Amino acid sequence: MPSAAPAPTAPTAISTDPCRAPALERAMVLLFAVAAGISVANVYYAQPLLDALAADFGIATASAGVVVTATQAGSTLALLLLVPLGDLLPRRALMLWQAAALALFLLALAASASVWTLLAGMLAAGLLGTAMTQGLIAYAAALSAPSQRGSVLGTVQSGVVIGLLLARVVSGALADLGGWRLVYLCSAALIALLGVVLARTLPPSPAPAAVGGYLRLLASMAALLRHDRALQVRGVLALLMFAVLNVFWSALVLPLSAPPHSMSHGAIGAFGLVGAIGVLGGSRAGRWADRGLAQRASGAALLLLVLSWLPLAFTGASLWALIGGILVLDIGAQMIHVTNQSLILRAHAQAHSRLIGCYMMFYAVGSGGGALAGTHVYASAGWAGVCWLGAAISLAALLWWALTLKWMPSASPTAA
Repeated sequence: MPSAAPAPTAPTAISTDPCRAPALERAMVLLFAVAAGISVANVYYAQPLLDALAADFGIATASAGVVVTATQAGSTLALLLLVPLGDLLPRRALMLWQAAALALFLLALAASASVWTLLAGMLAAGLLGTAMTQGLIAYAAALSAPSQRGSVLGTVQSGVVIGLLLARVVSGALADLGGWRLVYLCSAALIALLGVVLARTLPPSPAPAAVGGYLRLLASMAALLRHDRALQVRGVLALLMFAVLNVFWSALVLPLSAPPHSMSHGAIGAFGLVGAIGVLGGSRAGRWADRGLAQRASGAALLLLVLSWLPLAFTGASLWALIGGILVLDIGAQMIHVTNQSLILRAHAQAHSRLIGCYMMFYAVGSGGGALAGTHVYASAGWAGVCWLGAAISLAALLWWALTLKWMPSASPTAA
């Protein structure tokens, strides 16, 4: 296995046999985690800024979620059109080209002058931010040995979680200092720097399988969706879980920015830091999945998701209740996400990018729908309505998991 900074003249070859792949070095796993976190932040910077963007561009409060939905539309396109390219093209070159393009589009987003250029910029941020994030996850999975894949996915996913949580904090703080445009200017600079680091450190990945061209590659994703039972079951679970998260986070800025709280963007974004503890749950769930305990971890996580809405319902009376609810919500969500990916990537070693793309399409649908539903329900039924909606979707996810256990393939080669 190559070191964190391989010699540029003779990169070490990686075995194309996933069953014989050596363990991925800890330093490289951490690099993937940091890079994925920086990339995914671009999909979430807008959430604490919805009221500022609505005021700047004349968007009605009930429709403010359309900004997040535009980003999620870009995510969906990335999952359909860009993420699968990791199974066709050299992943290292793909990551570098995407980093360069993302930096340029972020500069254009910062210069938006109308609602339509704003939404186009958000779509591009979602497109390339998602492509890089999920491409890095598939890259890490391809380099890791099967016996450590759950642990590697847990660590990289921890980086993703920290990135999206810090995105809310950083965007709120920068917006307080210099407005929302400063957020995207700083992000463009950070992505450009990340591209330089990746160019110097990324190792080669296993050679892509021969899939017969781009159109055939895309067509094969439909076959995976039709025939892969783990992808079907865990994909629906992901859709429901990400809908829950976006119902909560997209609506949260509205009651906290209004009286009696009247919080700044920075203060609202800081609540995202509470969820950083959720990465511990995700990391632990990855290790449990490596031991064949993914289904037990899933059941416990889904129960946490349901229970989290009880303290969240008391947000108006106690910010401590809000903090406790965020903690439980994010721990449960990250455990589900990591176990989902671990179970899905156990099969089809030459199709990791396509499997990630298919799986995350469920995420995009759930996230976009949850963002719109959260802001609309808040406008008509207030925070209580948001909590009832989140609890109902969480319960639906728990019931789906319980009803589909009999359809799932073995959770590991040796344990169900």
